[in-house]
Amino acid sequence: MNFLAHIYLSYNDDEITLGNFIADSIRGNKFKHLPLRVQKGILLHREIDTFTDSHPIPKMSSKRLHENYSHYSRVIVDIFYDHFLAKNWKLYCDTPLDTFVDNFYDLLEDHYTILPVGVQRMMPYMIADNWIFNYSKMDGIAKVLNGMNRRTNNKSKMNFAILDLERHYEAFEKEFTDFFEELMTFSKQKYISLNSDNN
Repeated sequence: MNFLAHIYLSYNDDEITLGNFIADSIRGNKFKHLPLRVQKGILLHREIDTFTDSHPIPKMSSKRLHENYSHYSRVIVDIFYDHFLAKNWKLYCDTPLDTFVDNFYDLLEDHYTILPVGVQRMMPYMIADNWIFNYSKMDGIAKVLNGMNRRTNNKSKMNFAILDLERHYEAFEKEFTDFFEELMTFSKQKYISLNSDNN
């Protein structure tokens, strides 16, 4: 669910952005039909996820939530971290967040036919409710968490995680900031490496 981070870490490269965004909807190697640079975006997404999953800082954030949310804690941390990226957007990007997000929505619409079916179904709701821009607001995060809880048939209780965010806001924000500095360095190196690989 950390949509904004994956889009941002695609470096304004349209095809890389598409791959980085749709990667969670692609299983295994079922992406060989896609344009080569979209494939590279999928690979970049997976590198970012592997780095994040093995890093001690997101693990620390997740541990704070684990007692109440078990294996859903990682998903919640992804959402929290996207909130802090959106909230502090001016520190990371010169393009205003609303413009950046609108440009991304235009990119999806321009490449609708290559999007996985699940993304095609989700896209109208994402754009209509402006999910990604609204990550910057607490009520936007609350709506995302409520939606995720509904998707688990209310088993995850993720809707209550907004209270954990409020209670530990400064700690989560510091963890995001420290981690994201490292993630940006890692992602840039992987992006450069993928671009230098012609295969």
